[in-house]
Amino acid sequence: MIDTDAVRGDFPILERRINGRRLAFLDSAASSQKPVQVLDAMADIYRNSYANVHRGAYTLSHEATEAYEEARHKVAVFLNATSDEEIVFTRSATAAMNLFAYGWGLNNLKSGDRILTSVMEHHANIVPWHIIARHTGAELRYMELTDGFRLDLEGAQDRFDERVKVVAVSGMSNVLGTMPPVGEIARLAHEVGAVLLVDGAQLVPHAPVDVQTLGADFLGFSGHKMLGPTGIGVLWGRRALLESMEPAEGGGEMIRDVRLYESDWAEVPHKFEAGTPPFVEAIGLGAAVDYLSAIGMDNVLQHDRELTGYALERLAGVPGLSIQGPADTVDRGGAISFDLTGIHAHDVATILDQEGVAVRAGHHCAKPLLRSLGLTASTRASFYVYNVPEDVDALVDALGVARRIFGLDGP
Repeated sequence: MIDTDAVRGDFPILERRINGRRLAFLDSAASSQKPVQVLDAMADIYRNSYANVHRGAYTLSHEATEAYEEARHKVAVFLNATSDEEIVFTRSATAAMNLFAYGWGLNNLKSGDRILTSVMEHHANIVPWHIIARHTGAELRYMELTDGFRLDLEGAQDRFDERVKVVAVSGMSNVLGTMPPVGEIARLAHEVGAVLLVDGAQLVPHAPVDVQTLGADFLGFSGHKMLGPTGIGVLWGRRALLESMEPAEGGGEMIRDVRLYESDWAEVPHKFEAGTPPFVEAIGLGAAVDYLSAIGMDNVLQHDRELTGYALERLAGVPGLSIQGPADTVDRGGAISFDLTGIHAHDVATILDQEGVAVRAGHHCAKPLLRSLGLTASTRASFYVYNVPEDVDALVDALGVARRIFGLDGP
């Protein structure tokens, strides 16, 4: 189990008081806080070994390059990738999804082909496919949800046919917390010869992920949701598929040779990393991977589920509150979205902030999902390794304050 007292001691920001109250940070699904180990790793590079990577024939550049490539190795080990070359650094999960959409989709899809995704996707796994569909003539289709807020795979069986060339699904919904059965989706996709892309922005920070058994062909995620810095993401892909892809960006670093009218690409992963890479951020991500590995991802998942179970139990006692997401912790992550009858989500979040509780309010970059639920906005609380039951208690108490302010509990 996680020693939450020791973990919380590694996060200086948790010592802050908001409006005179203890900070209960419940917005890690948007972006997690950073431990001192990550902050120190990045500061050390800036202070002592900063120089552009892969380019300088001098000590500082060699040190920075070694640290950058060591970060790639750490991520490869974290995912159990077959080699470091399967790890492509990007600026974010969004950039990883777009890299696949443009590098693979733009060059492999044509009129009559189908792209299959789901209604619960983040915009980063919908909007790129809108663009690719317009350019290629491919058709975009969706899998729906069950009444229990889980992916309706049974109802989508007939959508897996020979016309489907790519399936793109979330490993964990940032709104519902739902964790779809990726292995079963992979089986259905591969039976019809489709490639499977998994949006792992929420999955990778919160659960053990082994790409050898996951079933995906590509996996995208970001550093800032898993204790790392902003400005760094990862696209993992099967080596043969990465080698067959075209780069989505051109420029320095990603070439082997450039002539006046043509270029030759560098080997993977470098052919996808045009320009000066976010190498300090990658080093920060490597430190975050070290931190999570020391805790153990099985422990991270267990901690999330226990805290989520406690939160579901406590929130069930709040009058007028309805949760959008599975009612239990089976195949469910620690993102809980809810609606409080009579109070707009933004007003809920504002009042909670006055009580020292930080949550997300809005459409969560998942407008199609919220529309399917009959909502324009919801409030979301999300948990991570540094959260404790007292944070849930603070949330429930603050919701009581909101109800009283809006006169929902009588005079």
